[in-house]
Amino acid sequence: MQIGFYIKRIFFFPLLITLIIFSTGCSRKANQLPNPVAGGPVTDIDGNVYKTVVIGNQVWMAENLRVTRYNNGDQIPGVSDSSWVSLTTGAYCYYNNDSARNRKSYGALYNWYALPDSRGLAPAGWHIPSDEDWTILTKFLGGDSIAAIKLKETGKTHWLSPNATSTNQTGFTALPGGSIYGSKGFTYLGNYGYWWSSTEQSSATGWFRGMYFSSSVFRNYSAKSNGYSVRCIKN
Repeated sequence: MQIGFYIKRIFFFPLLITLIIFSTGCSRKANQLPNPVAGGPVTDIDGNVYKTVVIGNQVWMAENLRVTRYNNGDQIPGVSDSSWVSLTTGAYCYYNNDSARNRKSYGALYNWYALPDSRGLAPAGWHIPSDEDWTILTKFLGGDSIAAIKLKETGKTHWLSPNATSTNQTGFTALPGGSIYGSKGFTYLGNYGYWWSSTEQSSATGWFRGMYFSSSVFRNYSAKSNGYSVRCIKN
């Protein structure tokens, strides 16, 4: 009986150690991301060409949308005055109405009403991400508290200081394009990035995701008349 007990121990403990090492290794691999994986470029109806990136099972634009026409060729109204806040139809503009300075880097700001327009805002084969699409992204990256680190552009070229922990490990290159916020007008360039989802919160509000120069991803809803950035996701 005693001999059998020791034999069992001799075989059990190496097996246990092997299982622990294997489990730890799998856990580490699950939490590691590869270097950014580029997707193929995508072109909108205006001829703008966007970089894309593969993150998990999703393919995202790696730049903010800057199209000025719907997919059928109709012009999206460009609004540069305070009438923006009373609109209930699609509109866009550039931060501070300065396309020369802000168009290429930050893209356009759109009100929510442009998103579900039947004429199509996203390029063919792509769509505006739903609230669930955003949730899938942030969960894949480990949750809201750390996702922003892996999504935001590094350094202080666009983000205000400190932005010290951002790695842009995904290649998503989130930028602080600011917003048009009600009667306040243009706000928070360099401080915040806001991206619409296609999901309504109510008849007057829609869900969005935001990132701050020193914090995690946050989820909130906002008046559909506000102007935020848009990223597209592949169908």
